[in-house]
Amino acid sequence: MKLATLKDTTRDGRLIVVSRDLTCFADAGEVARTLQAALDNWSATAPKLAGLAERLEAGKLSSQPFDPRLVHSPLPRAYQWADGSAYVNHVELVRRARNAPMPATFWTDPLMYQGGSDSFLAPCDPILAADEAYGVDIEGEVAVIVDDLPMGATPERASEAIRLVMLVNDTSLRGLIPDELAKGFGFFQSKPSSAFSPVAITTDELGDAWRGGKVHLPLLVSLNGVPFGRANAGVDMTFDFGRLVSHAAKTRSLTAGSIIGSGTVSNKRDGGPGKPIAEGGDGYSCIAEIRTIETIALGAPTTPYLHFGDTIRIEMKDVNGQSIFGAIEQRFQPYDKGERR
Repeated sequence: MKLATLKDTTRDGRLIVVSRDLTCFADAGEVARTLQAALDNWSATAPKLAGLAERLEAGKLSSQPFDPRLVHSPLPRAYQWADGSAYVNHVELVRRARNAPMPATFWTDPLMYQGGSDSFLAPCDPILAADEAYGVDIEGEVAVIVDDLPMGATPERASEAIRLVMLVNDTSLRGLIPDELAKGFGFFQSKPSSAFSPVAITTDELGDAWRGGKVHLPLLVSLNGVPFGRANAGVDMTFDFGRLVSHAAKTRSLTAGSIIGSGTVSNKRDGGPGKPIAEGGDGYSCIAEIRTIETIALGAPTTPYLHFGDTIRIEMKDVNGQSIFGAIEQRFQPYDKGERR
């Protein structure tokens, strides 16, 4: 089934079920007011939500046209947002751009940071920043939402706790990262609010594309309408989601509704770091990667980070070309200090 959160006058919106083709939706308030409420009692709510979804597909439920501009991220805020870096090729490239050494343990032990989860951006909300010099970059990712999970859970147990899957734009401010990390205390200002796809889906919606704790489909990224990336999320993922969720739970229990991200989807092709789509490659899910490739080849990057007015789109389609999660589509705009968000 596919679930979304309709914007209303409350912070957490209203839970809705969405048709498989993303054309219509029905209110799910009779089961749970919000997605978090549904996750808090998933064993009871999931069958009822699935029943609503079946009735919606059969045309036996009152529905309305689905518009991604009217929804929040599936969880407008969450108890936990921890982002991994499962595609070690990406880590290697961005660290090379900072002239940072690549520890061998990065290939055997997942890298993860705890992001801000008090306020996510809606999938069609603008990306806001006070200055282009912050080096605003996109990061196309996949994420899972998990159920309650005890501390020390194994990867197998962690895999069983995965309830929903969605896409992410984990915006990074590349111009702020080096100085912030140099303090030795991790990301904070350089990682503003993330945006998630219009809908979150149960793994069965992915069919054969969900296997081994990975989504084996291309993540489609475009910049100003031009294809920028189509890296396959199931390829070169060093740590599957079971391993990532287990890593997050090593020293703490995870609460229902916790979100764990994959990190930027990145493929390594032909024995090298990949090529732009225009050169026949699979492109990139963030700008930092192509800038690193340009630096290696040309001595300096030529692709700029986002400029005000730029629009990004992140989406995933099934083998028939149907959008699975809906698209994250955001415009980069200057932040008005008088605006309240």
